[in-house]
Amino acid sequence: MWVHACARGLEETPDGPLHDGRRLLTPRTAFAPGIRSEDFVRDWPGGCLELLCGGGWHGVLPLRRLSAPDAPRVKAYRRHAREGTLAPVLLWWVSFLDGWLILDGHDRAVAAPAEGAEPACVVLARVPDEAAWRRDAGRLHAEAMSWLPYEETHTPSWPLPGGPAAFGGLARRVMMLECPRD
Repeated sequence: MWVHACARGLEETPDGPLHDGRRLLTPRTAFAPGIRSEDFVRDWPGGCLELLCGGGWHGVLPLRRLSAPDAPRVKAYRRHAREGTLAPVLLWWVSFLDGWLILDGHDRAVAAPAEGAEPACVVLARVPDEAAWRRDAGRLHAEAMSWLPYEETHTPSWPLPGGPAAFGGLARRVMMLECPRD
């Protein structure tokens, strides 16, 4: 339900993040440890993105100043968080940041942690166009096939009805198909 609501809102926004290309809009409940805590930029606009670690930043960046946990709107959302009816936060994966931007749900992103919960999220991400993923899929298939074992293995055999005599007769008929010089 929320994914459809987010999709509708994105489509209706004239200056939103939707551009040419394919996108994926999907619910996301699990993030690596620290992404929504240590790597959640709370000081806007003066926050710092710690991009020095080897695995990238992978944090969450708000697009506006976050409200205080005791702000009236956040208090209303906190009640929803306690009741399990809080709408998800809409995040946009931005590759050059190596992290997410909050497109919608800044106050919900504050309310859920204030109640000891992680906010549910819907993530918008650009995915490769069809030609690119087909090319990548073909390359991955070729790599997988190259690792398959191609050594000879045993040939299954079954007893021949008629035993050795039947085998001799079959062998003579096959030998007649040989080239005369052999």
